Amino acid sequence: MTNVIQISRAERDKACVVALHCSLGSGRQWKTLADELGRSHPFFAPDISGYGANGCALDLPLTLAEEVRCLSGTLNDADGPIHLVGHSYGGAIAFRIATCSAFAHRVRSLTLIEPVLPTLLCESDADRRLHARFAQVANEVSEDVWNGSMLEAIDKFMEFWNGSGPQDPLPASARLRMIERAHKLAFDFTAAFAEENVTIAAASLRVPTLLFSGGLSPYLTQRIVQRLGAIMDGAEVRHLPAAGHMLPLTHAASINPAIARHIARADELAGVPLALEAPPAEAVSLAEG
Repeated sequence: MTNVIQISRAERDKACVVALHCSLGSGRQWKTLADELGRSHPFFAPDISGYGANGCALDLPLTLAEEVRCLSGTLNDADGPIHLVGHSYGGAIAFRIATCSAFAHRVRSLTLIEPVLPTLLCESDADRRLHARFAQVANEVSEDVWNGSMLEAIDKFMEFWNGSGPQDPLPASARLRMIERAHKLAFDFTAAFAEENVTIAAASLRVPTLLFSGGLSPYLTQRIVQRLGAIMDGAEVRHLPAAGHMLPLTHAASINPAIARHIARADELAGVPLALEAPPAEAVSLAEG
């Protein structure tokens, strides 16, 4: 299912925003970003396969390319250029869309918030240790999932992603929703670790890119953002020392205006007017005279 904010037909000629959520989340996590952007762009926040209202998928994706195919309907509905925003696993999917998909030529800007692209960390001994630790977490969580120990899987998953941030207990309702979708975690890990040639793809990217990381997040994703920032030509990197991995929710007041400005700048670079208002009648008469 896709959460869509409807706007007028005239405004549909503008670039669309497509925002992709994290594992165990849903498109609802982007409500504040949609509010920040207002009605300036058509806004699509699809539920990734296996989550939200899209939780009944029978053939779950095992690669990021398959995740993109599952989103092809939404991407086709988003007419014209696309501003991509992705968080965590959704960031990995957004990266795949922007670098190696049939939709790559339509991407006008890219915003990645701690994307899960672990294979990027296989090029140095220090980074390989981060990759190995994440692989261990993935194996432990996936084993719990296959054994039907969903509560244990959720606890291990959340403990890792909390990083050095506060270990606040989850509300019972949130835990229940996570348990209902926990089986998808094993598929998400498989897809993330199957993605190859991330460095080559990142170096070839030629769209305005904004990267976010949080200082309380696992060092894995902080390092991924650092590596992407060094590889991507002209990428802007923003680090929030007091934020954790869920910064799109906890620090929306800081990052949403930055995303809006990033999108506006990309539109300006593409020659797209930011307002469709008709010029004053006096200006028209002077121009004609």
